[in-house]
Amino acid sequence: MTFARRVLAAVALAILAACASVPMAATERDFAAKEFAKPSRGKAALYVYRNESIAGTVKMSLQLDGAPLGETGPRTFHWVTLTPGKHTLVGKAENESVVKFIAASGQNVFVWQEVKMGILSAENRLELVDEQAGRAGVAECEMAEASAN
Repeated sequence: MTFARRVLAAVALAILAACASVPMAATERDFAAKEFAKPSRGKAALYVYRNESIAGTVKMSLQLDGAPLGETGPRTFHWVTLTPGKHTLVGKAENESVVKFIAASGQNVFVWQEVKMGILSAENRLELVDEQAGRAGVAECEMAEASAN
């Protein structure tokens, strides 16, 4: 291997190592979530996805109703079952983004975590999206492990 190739390989490895890594869920859970089954009676489901590679070195935390949900990295999503009713989701990066929603029984709710470059670091913006856009976004991602509450 030539010197130039070794340097190029070292740079590529450094870039890969710099990507934010968050704990990932088991493959079986990822596949189950991507079936998008309707939640059981008396329950709703929330999908929060970050399907961009922008700010790949930045983890962003999520809180659902004041409790930690987990962290997102590039191309990751969270899936959680919740009780129907009013909920508040907060995304934290350089800024704080808040989305309030009402989940109905049997409904899948989708929230996109958009990433933008801020003054010093990455900022996030949470946005409720329709089911078609949400399914497509989640399909591009891998499931992150939720925080232990």
